Amino acid sequence: MSKIACIFPGQGAQYSGMGKEIAENYKQAMDIFDIASERLGIDMKKLCFEGSEEELKKTENTQPSILTTSIAILEVLKLNGITPDVTAGLSLGEYSALVASNAISFADAVAVVKKRGKYMQEAVPMGEGTMAAVLGMEKGDVIECLKMASGYGVVEAANYNCPGQIVIAGHTKAVEHACGILKEKGARRAMLLPVSAPFHSSLLKPAGEKLADELENIEVKELQIPVVSNVNAQVIKNKYQVKQCLIEQVSSSVLWEDSIRHMIDMGVDTFIEVGPGKSLSAFVKKIDKNVAVFNVEDMQSLENTITNIKERLECN
Repeated sequence: MSKIACIFPGQGAQYSGMGKEIAENYKQAMDIFDIASERLGIDMKKLCFEGSEEELKKTENTQPSILTTSIAILEVLKLNGITPDVTAGLSLGEYSALVASNAISFADAVAVVKKRGKYMQEAVPMGEGTMAAVLGMEKGDVIECLKMASGYGVVEAANYNCPGQIVIAGHTKAVEHACGILKEKGARRAMLLPVSAPFHSSLLKPAGEKLADELENIEVKELQIPVVSNVNAQVIKNKYQVKQCLIEQVSSSVLWEDSIRHMIDMGVDTFIEVGPGKSLSAFVKKIDKNVAVFNVEDMQSLENTITNIKERLECN
């Protein structure tokens, strides 16, 4: 029996115009943008559909706008009879996964991620922290190089995305120095990313502490669909684990490759990336070439996914 996983993108997937086409074609999607606007007191349609790159890049805008777009698209998939058997999201995307599983209401999630973005931005002064993508190097070798650069400050593995792609984060000087060592030791590329903070490093612990206070105010229900957590690449066992996972996630490595492998072990053979961009689809293809991968971000990709999924379900 075919099993479907919906996976949700994180920061960096945003672009002006995201979600617009689907929202204009489906009232259920437009309603999600309206809920977000009402809860945050900002025009979420204007931000997502017409916002400048500069505006969308501000972390406290990026996070709610990606979440809103992802959930708007998910509503349309559900309307077309597509529901996931399991779900996960990269970093910020974990909130979309928790909304998909009915553990957290969308209105609460969008309010929390706006604050999450603000706290993550404030944790490290601008310019003092950064991230870099490392391509073409094994995990163990990357870790060794990071140890060699640690004299310059904190530098840690932030995201294990897929084979041969690891993102590192920490103090700007330490990350820059690590990039030099990584290239010297054989990395195909080690390049700084255009981000405003060293996400998923221990430098963001203060943001996790502030987030904990924020999460106190929201209700978490039992998960109706299994969610695989970034922190340990395991299914979240019950509602009591949800908040702890979200707090730890801010300053822990994102175990994305392991999360995808775990879902495949659970019997998933079809992945749908729900939301802006296609980066997660590319990661999944690099992790396992034998699974089917789709993405939904506009009308064309929506129609393509619905047609293919229905064909696959009929074949089963």
